[in-house]
Amino acid sequence: MTVTADDIDERRDAIAAKTLNECRDRGLKIAAAESLTGGLLADAFVRIPGASDVLLGSAVTYDINAKATVLGVDRALLEREGAVHPEVARQMASATAELYDQPQYRGLVIGLSTTGVAGPGPDGDKPAGLVYIGLSMPSDDGRRSGRRTIARELHLAGDRPRVRRLTVLRVLEALDDVLADRGSLGAR
Repeated sequence: MTVTADDIDERRDAIAAKTLNECRDRGLKIAAAESLTGGLLADAFVRIPGASDVLLGSAVTYDINAKATVLGVDRALLEREGAVHPEVARQMASATAELYDQPQYRGLVIGLSTTGVAGPGPDGDKPAGLVYIGLSMPSDDGRRSGRRTIARELHLAGDRPRVRRLTVLRVLEALDDVLADRGSLGAR
């Protein structure tokens, strides 16, 4: 059975709505740093009425220099590895949580990130469909020092729009798993 763009969008909307409700109930906020998805992750949330209770914003840092200057991703890492790297995704997720946190949020901001190669072809030695997503979760008591941040590697197939759509869906699924305690922040 072929999964269509409509199937992906329907699942995206359902998970985004569930995630927003779960975060609202727990007093959590969400912020994103997007490269590959260029705003689609934020769009997945803002499509849902009431998203402003939870979503703080999304920094589209498509340019490698923006990752360094806006988010503070390690410039030496970016020069050595490029933007498509798990540590870049980790740093993007952690930095966006810090960037959007305010005293009233008490460190309870979830940071999400996307970086990768959407295609149509490879980017140097990195194939189309290679994606890294980052999740940075506050500790149970909201202490910043207890923040847990991971990156997951994805290998997605399809054209550029499909890779971007699937990336958003995979971020939402990963966050849903963590919030439902079905998944750990360990690599899988």
